[in-house]
Amino acid sequence: MSDPTTDPPIHDLRPTSSRWTHVALRVSDIEATIAWYQRFTALELLDKREDDDGYGAWLGHSETGEFPFVLVLAQFFEGHDPFAATPLAKMAPFNHIGIELPEKTDVDEIAARAAVDGCLAMPAQQMPDPIGYICMLEDPDGNLVEFSFDQGVYAKVREVWG
Repeated sequence: MSDPTTDPPIHDLRPTSSRWTHVALRVSDIEATIAWYQRFTALELLDKREDDDGYGAWLGHSETGEFPFVLVLAQFFEGHDPFAATPLAKMAPFNHIGIELPEKTDVDEIAARAAVDGCLAMPAQQMPDPIGYICMLEDPDGNLVEFSFDQGVYAKVREVWG
């Protein structure tokens, strides 16, 4: 039997310091959720697996290099969900995943597609600095995803951390 206190690590590649690596969502239909994120975001499927407990998937950006950050999706099989006693939680009404886009028209384009698909939660609008120009969409489980332009995250990171 395996002993996690003495077993050697499985993977050789690890961060050199504590790093933010993922956000995880428990989902009701992993295929629909993967398709939705691939349709509305630039996230790519990095890994998809199945085990005795259910399905898992990681989505991310292929150019993340040394500092990967992924969206983890988990759909548990009936009788295998360690959180089955609680309803499927969703990030809302303010809690959300934020994605910054390079152009203001990108926000308008995503909002238009979401309106057609019936998942636009908040139309594109200009908000005070540093929020920028944003719209909000709902993924298949009702989680909010914000798409922004000119939010200032990149500028602030460079200003403070170089």
